[in-house]
Amino acid sequence: MPASGTGSPGRAPPPVEEEEPGRPHEALDLGLSLGVGAAALPVVQVSSASSGEEEEEAGGDEEAEGPSLPSCPVCMNPWTAEGEHRVSCIPCGHVYGRSCLERWLLQCGKKTATCPQCGKIFRQKHIINLYAPEIVVPNNDLEKQVLSLRHKNDTLENQQQKMIEEIKEYKRQISLQQHLINESNSKRQKMAEQSSNGARIAQSVASLRADGGSSDPCKFFLQVYIIFRVNEYFLDGARVMGIDASSQIILASGRAAGVSIEHVLTKINMFSGHQTKVHLPPNTKALKDICIIPGGLAVFASLGKKLSLLSMTTNNIVHQYDLPAPGWSCSGLQNGPNHIYAGLQNGMLLVFDTRQTKAALHSLTGLSTHPVHTIHSVVDCSGSTKVISASSIGPCIWDVDGSENRPNLLTGMESQGVCISLACAAPSSDLIVATFRPKVELSVDGTSSQVAISQSPTLSSSGKLGCHALMRRASSTSFVKEQTCNGNVSELRMSKSAIIPCSGNSQHLFAYGDESLSGVRTWQLPSFQAFTDLRPHRRPILDLRFAESSTGEKYLGCLSEEKLQVFRVIDH
Repeated sequence: MPASGTGSPGRAPPPVEEEEPGRPHEALDLGLSLGVGAAALPVVQVSSASSGEEEEEAGGDEEAEGPSLPSCPVCMNPWTAEGEHRVSCIPCGHVYGRSCLERWLLQCGKKTATCPQCGKIFRQKHIINLYAPEIVVPNNDLEKQVLSLRHKNDTLENQQQKMIEEIKEYKRQISLQQHLINESNSKRQKMAEQSSNGARIAQSVASLRADGGSSDPCKFFLQVYIIFRVNEYFLDGARVMGIDASSQIILASGRAAGVSIEHVLTKINMFSGHQTKVHLPPNTKALKDICIIPGGLAVFASLGKKLSLLSMTTNNIVHQYDLPAPGWSCSGLQNGPNHIYAGLQNGMLLVFDTRQTKAALHSLTGLSTHPVHTIHSVVDCSGSTKVISASSIGPCIWDVDGSENRPNLLTGMESQGVCISLACAAPSSDLIVATFRPKVELSVDGTSSQVAISQSPTLSSSGKLGCHALMRRASSTSFVKEQTCNGNVSELRMSKSAIIPCSGNSQHLFAYGDESLSGVRTWQLPSFQAFTDLRPHRRPILDLRFAESSTGEKYLGCLSEEKLQVFRVIDH
């Protein structure tokens, strides 16, 4: 019979017999039994069974797994109505793509081959093309959508389970805080009942507040579905971050996956959790600081001697300023002029105007050549703009609106050690907290210096004992030290810290990435009484940011090399 498989519709097909080697098989005409002709099968479906008995045995599995898709059981690809892979069958009744059968015969190296499913012998001339007005093929796009939805559903279920566990934990913390408040109220009530002296009552209440028994200025809640749906993001090689609280967007820097040295920004939507990769120009190099400024712009300083402006709308670099040295820090006023500031590795401070794209407006020389690792642009009580910075020698204040070209070192910090972090209570900056680690004495020439500064996240020790110093503004250019407390600090990294203001309350919270916890520890200010420890990471905290939206929503973000957490801060 010809290979095309056409036959006489009036003849009945002979029974199919297994062929023995060496005995030629009679030509078969299966046209009538396979429905070839005017009454051809309207739809070709896959059936892996060759007899009623096999169908009966496989019935239970097919019911469990659902109907088979019309695809070739050899290559698993859908067959076609014409062409090389057209739907074909062999005398045993099993259906394949024609090219797969021909390739199977060629691979066997003989004129005969066995059916891949039942083992019955067939020849090239026994391959019969099936003609049908319609071939049912799977909708690949629909299948992909179904698989994608299944994956999203599994992901959401896992996130939901995690959120349920988080909610239980934070309900426990809330219950504990409420218990402390109730105990404090009970003590005050007993003192009020036992004393008729109003002055004594007032003194007792003030004592309780100083001890922290009645002060619970803020409560922390991890974001949950009823608020933002997503509260934790897993990253790879993250370093620094910035939070746009009003737009609920987070930027986190890191290195691109693979062996390349390309650096990227990960843009995260706090509401949906969607992440977008923003690839940076090759000359940018590693980012050291990120700042969100008005107008939908993000500013970041990098080791490639660049101060870059990123459009948060288009995810494009709209401009890059050349710096005379690698950039270590940057800042900009939230409601002020179009000025942005960059702290450099050589100790300098540069002032730029975003409306001018050529060069810096001012170039100010620092008190040392140590990197300016932190800067905060603030407005003092007189309305003038100041920049509070920190390098290893300590915190400094710069009069960028005045005629002074050098900063003033804040007094009283000389004996604290090497300054590694500076937190500022924006926008007034009436309170700042500087963090210090002990100086390292070098025995080469008998002089003291600090070790090389690094942002490497590979330190495995629990750090060393340092201190946090609270300073309060005394004038537009001076601060006085009020309180200090000890804390575990990094031996190498320039760690980050934050002051969290509480509305309607003179007390604030101070947050710092404690080295012994690999997590964030918070204290109440100004007493430095321990408040709470947030959920730890597996790696040390590399960056810590506080941000407040235009509607008063407050967020605290903490970043390690592999994970980003965002907390919602709610005033008590």
